[in-house]
Amino acid sequence: MNLNDLLNHTSEWLKGTGPHSDIVISSRIRLARNLDNFAFPHWADKKQSEQVLGLIEEAAGKVDYLKNTTAFRLAELDSVDKQFLIERHLMSYEHAQKTDSKAVVIDGEEIISIMINEEDHLRMQVMQSGFNLFEAWNIINGIDDALAKNLSFAFLPEWGYLTACPTNTGTGMRGSVMLHLPALVMTQAINRVLAAIAKLSFTTRGLYGEGTQAMGNFFQVSNQVSLGHSEDEIIGNINGLIRQIIEQENQAREALFSRSRALLEDKIHRSFGILKNAYIISSQETVELLSMLRLGCDLKIVKDIDRRVINELFILTQPAHLQKIENKRLSSQERDVQRAKIIRDKLKIN
Repeated sequence: MNLNDLLNHTSEWLKGTGPHSDIVISSRIRLARNLDNFAFPHWADKKQSEQVLGLIEEAAGKVDYLKNTTAFRLAELDSVDKQFLIERHLMSYEHAQKTDSKAVVIDGEEIISIMINEEDHLRMQVMQSGFNLFEAWNIINGIDDALAKNLSFAFLPEWGYLTACPTNTGTGMRGSVMLHLPALVMTQAINRVLAAIAKLSFTTRGLYGEGTQAMGNFFQVSNQVSLGHSEDEIIGNINGLIRQIIEQENQAREALFSRSRALLEDKIHRSFGILKNAYIISSQETVELLSMLRLGCDLKIVKDIDRRVINELFILTQPAHLQKIENKRLSSQERDVQRAKIIRDKLKIN
């Protein structure tokens, strides 16, 4: 597999399938692990980092779950390729910095991704479409157990798995759910919901994780602390919270539809009109308008458009994807023009 193969493949988190997929875009489980007797990545010298990289690559090659994966050394990728992987949620922005002795292992379905020598020696993640944390956990738990047969992880009975960030110590688990919450934003109830999430020791981030702001009414909700909680407890707590948020978003959608239907339909159709007819459009505007079009699709206000097509446009219109599609570097204005063309083509508008 090479990176260009992914251009014609729908990322797992954008398939629009699975439970509650109208509101829950994706579910992700991430595990942080470090090798015993090696300095953590930020403290390791180049020799140690290369040793860790080699050991993990060798161990990954022995795991059945990973037999259809490809390892990419980051030092061999250019800036567009690295941004491309970030846009597909296959690695973090932090991992793309200082790329020596780093790699990312990806499977062809884009369900599994393993970052080597990011903040921790191993950052494994499994993503599932829709509200499906337990399925993601079952997969990643199998990968973790298989790797542990060939790697010795840093672990203390009283603390659990040792990690670079203290909040990950314990299980090393972060569960996160990507939510599309346009109705809560439109009814101005989102700040109350986010405040309640924070009080429950969960954290909320934007579309591309830590350090990003909410864009296009997308919010990532994840546990903040791992220490002192089992994996089942963490997943159960997240599931309970997400069910409440889903209920509140559905109530907000019903309220908008019944009390402000004309205003709602106007906003959705205006968004659709711009997307169908624009010849220059920015990334920010695209995400905001696609969010409204997706809501229109979910509420059956806009018909004959597959949600999956809308989901694909969220990623195909990102800067690195546009440049990969064109197979050349594009200026900001050239990207805005190409973005509009792709949207018109995907929505079957000439």
